[in-house]
Parts: sequence; structure tokens; C-alpha cells
Amino acid sequence: MKPLGLFFLLTLQVSYPFVSFSQNMDINLLKSINKNETNFKNKYLELNASSVTALSTGIPIGLALAGFIKKDKQLQRDALYMGIAFIGNSLLTLSIKKIVNRPRPFETYSFIVKRDDESGGLSFPSGHTSVAFCTATSVALRYRKWYFVAPAYLFAGSVAWARMYQGVHYPTDVAVGALIGTGTAWLSWKAEQWMHKKHTQKQGHSL
Repeated sequence: MKPLGLFFLLTLQVSYPFVSFSQNMDINLLKSINKNETNFKNKYLELNASSVTALSTGIPIGLALAGFIKKDKQLQRDALYMGIAFIGNSLLTLSIKKIVNRPRPFETYSFIVKRDDESGGLSFPSGHTSVAFCTATSVALRYRKWYFVAPAYLFAGSVAWARMYQGVHYPTDVAVGALIGTGTAWLSWKAEQWMHKKHTQKQGHSL
């Protein structure tokens, strides 16, 4: 079985207990995050959550352009690996959403305040969170300096918090979203390393 397929099955096994585990605990934690509205939180977290797609696609595209302009093979490989991680993460997240089929919290509980323009969609797992953590982990694995790693995970954590504050995801949604994003990034990174090693060995044998 391919690593991504195995990860998909393992994620499903983890997901169902998460969804069914203490719904009261899940909603009580969400209530504490969703309340106490301020204009600053509204603006900051709205901007934070809305920038996920732009950053997650913009980073690999930017690396690819820089790699081709500079003829830098490492940058090109980084762009490819991050792009594959993004696509794999998105497909896995959407598949689990359809299988679990969990409504959003504001649709189930009238006391949850909706602060996002979401219309429909499914709650589990959080797509924004999975993409944010996929991007953060991709950056952290390749560029292992604190000034890359710390902002990347601060951004991802803020996205997870924003999705709960906005009333569109439960804590369990963002927890599993973070797991999926981190896992797909790590698997893509290992796959890129393996392919690069094989390519280098093949070139060495041909000399």
C-alpha cells in the first residue's frame, strides 16, 4: 500500500473516535473560544484565515519561479515537493469531509456565532487548518531556521484558532486538520528525498 493511502486509512481510524468523543467537551471548548467578540479579533482572524490559500499556493509558485530564473535545482525541488504536499493534503481533507459528513457547529447550535461568510460545506476536518499546517510543516522541514519555523507555525495556529472563533469548526476539526496537514507535508518531504536519492544514484551509475 502506498504511503498516502496508508495515511488516509490511519487518519480515518483516528477521525471517527475524535468526532464521537465527548461532544459536550467539544462544544464547551468551542463556546469559550467563540465568545468575547472584539473588533481586533474579527479583523485579525478574518485576514489570517482568508490568506491561507494565497500563501499556500504562492510560496511554491514563488519558489518555482525563483528556481527557474536562477537555474537552482534545489529551489525547483522545494517548489515541487510543496506543491505535491498541498495537492495531496487537499484531496485527503476533502475525501474525509465527505465520508464523515459533519455539519458546521453554527448549523447545529444556535448559540454559536458565525463570523465567516461560509455558506454550506462540511466541518470535519478543517480544510483551512490542514492547508495552513501543511504549508508550515513544508517550510519548517526545508528551512530549519527559527525565523522561518516560528512564524510559520504561529500563522498555522492562528488559522486554527480563527476557524473556531468564527464558529465554523469544532476543536476536533482543527486538531485532525493539523494532523493531516503535518502528515501530508512530512510524507511529501520523505518522498522527495527518496526520489532525489534514487536520481542521484542513477546518475552516479551512468558515469
